[in-house]
This record gives sequence, structure tokens and C-alpha cells, in this order.
Amino acid sequence: MPSPDLETIQTMASIRLEQVSKRYPNGVRAVDDASLEIRDGEFLVLVGPSGCGKSTTLRMIAGLEEVTTGTIYIGDRLVNHVAAGQRDMAMVFQNYALYPHMTVRQNLSFGLRVRRLPRAEIRRRVNDAANLLGISPLLDRRPAELSGGQRQRVALGRALVRQPAAFLLDEPLSNLDARLRAEMRTELARLHQDLHTTTVYVTHDQVEAMTLGERIVVMHESRIQQVSTPLNIYHYPANRFVAEFIGSPPMNFVEGNVQDGKFISGNISYAVSPAASRGRRLLGFRPESLSLDASQPPLGEMIVDVIERMGHETLVYGNLDGHSIVARFGGDVTASVGRPLMLHLPASDWHVFSLDADQPRIAGGRTAAE
Repeated sequence: MPSPDLETIQTMASIRLEQVSKRYPNGVRAVDDASLEIRDGEFLVLVGPSGCGKSTTLRMIAGLEEVTTGTIYIGDRLVNHVAAGQRDMAMVFQNYALYPHMTVRQNLSFGLRVRRLPRAEIRRRVNDAANLLGISPLLDRRPAELSGGQRQRVALGRALVRQPAAFLLDEPLSNLDARLRAEMRTELARLHQDLHTTTVYVTHDQVEAMTLGERIVVMHESRIQQVSTPLNIYHYPANRFVAEFIGSPPMNFVEGNVQDGKFISGNISYAVSPAASRGRRLLGFRPESLSLDASQPPLGEMIVDVIERMGHETLVYGNLDGHSIVARFGGDVTASVGRPLMLHLPASDWHVFSLDADQPRIAGGRTAAE
């Protein structure tokens, strides 16, 4: 597909939040002391469970929610009291919000006509966006005649023709089926590579966050828990909540005691770093970190409960000394329900956490700094 005239679309802006909070009249604090720098041209993803404050944060950036305390800057401009329509942001919602009585062409051009742009400029922008998104054959159809994926492309196109300083996307793929979500993720990634427009994307889906975000902001209970690249968050989670939320299947946790450089729980005795302070702790490890390789440090014997074979990989669920865990192996692993598997855990792949989900990670096997 031909690309649009990028000279007219590459308007970029950094976005900065400084100690931003949102409190509603009923006392509910939706966002608590959020500080964040979004770089020019960056694709940043806000991820977290429902009710964590991610959509409220996006709406404050857009100007659709007032900031209770703190400041928001777009570039060097303080925008706390700037109306949404004056912030040069284009927002895409999960419900598409297309005008049903208008054709695709009319939906794409509506905002430009309101701004009274010249007809030739409107036509050029609409055609460029339609070409980029592969919806040129649909320009004379109405939304009711489109599939969910086509409607979402039109919603993206309506944002695209505005040539904004930033795109703000609030769970735009949540109404699509799994195949279309995967297809649209690829489309969004390609669009960003072409346009390099600052993009802030909200999702509760950690797969979307990991595959789309140049950096990820993990939120929980109204607060930012960690901001980093997807791989850093995966390998160096800031706390137990992040470790558990990012990853599918999630990280395994075994509760026990750390003493004298060892984690001990029942029959498990696993060497950890002296940096892991003594006390009641959680040992965390990813399903794919577990191994049947006897050359690696032994963790313990798991009794197999369930085996899920998916061709390229096998998930084995079982009981490790009273703890339910899951291990991810290659597709040809030999395992039987009710039989033991001796599990090994590389010395680089463990984490020690506090029992409190929001407390910082205490230690880990990887020595590289985040």
C-alpha cells in the first residue's frame, strides 16, 4: 500500500505528567500521583486490570477528565485548563463511535469539514488514509455494511486524517475476535513504523502490551507500578503484582522462608543470593524457566495433574510440595498424569518477593540492572 504524505503527518509531541491525581466527588481516587514522560514518536502502552486507572489517565491526557492535582504538559505547554479540542489529540475508542447514517468517506472527512479545510485537502487526506489502511474499496459503504475489523480501520482512519500530535487509543481492539485482534495488532505496529506519531494505548491485555509497546506502564489500584521496555518488565518485574500480571501463563510462586542464602519450603531447598533478606518470602519463577535438565540446580519433584499439548509446546500443571504450579516445555516432552517430574531451575531465573504484592522485588538471579 502507498504511504501518505508523511511530511504532513509527522507532527509529534512529548507528553509529561507530573504527580497527577484524579479524585471524584465521592472520594474515589482513580489515579494517584502518576508521573510519566512519553517521548516524541513513542508507542507507549498503559496496561493493568479493570479499574486500575489506565483509561482515566488517558482521558486526562485527552482533556476529557479534569486533573484534581498535578500537571500535564504537551511539549512545553501546560494543558491542565486547555479544552480537549485544543490539545491536538486524536482519540480512538473500543466502540468505534462511527456515524451510522454516513458513508465511510463521510465519516473520515467529517472532522475536516467541520474545520473548513479546502475540499482538495480533505480529499487528499481521506484517500491517503484509506490507502494506508486498505479501506479504499469501502469508502461508499455505511458502517452497518462493515465487519468489526473494517469499522475499527475506519475509526483509525478518522483519527489519522486529522494529522494530530498524538494518537490516544482506549482498548480499541477489545470488541474484535482473537484472529482480528492479532491482525489489527500487526496493522497498528505497521502504522506506527510508518508514521512515528506519539501513541498512547490503553489495554487490559498483556499480550497486546508486550507486542505493541516500545515501553509499558503497568498500573494497579490507581498507581503506576513500573515503566520500562517489555523485556525489562518481563525479566525484572518491580514487584509481585507486575511479575504475576505480565506473562501467560503467569509466574509461579512458592511461599517459604529465606535463611542463610537458601529458600526453604517443605522439601524444597534452593540456593538464592545473600541479597535475599531473611524472612517469610515468595520464590517466583516463570513456567518456561523450569527444566528437566539435571545439569541445572534442582528445585523439587512435581506430581503431574494436567497436561495440555498444543503441538509446539506442552503445559504441564501439577503439585510441587503442596504448591500448584505450571511448567512450559517443548511439544515432545514425556510426562504422564499422576507421575512425578523432577524439576530444575537455572540459577539465573529465580526471583524473591515480599508477600505484599506492591513491595519491591527483593532479589533475583539475573545480575543485569534494569
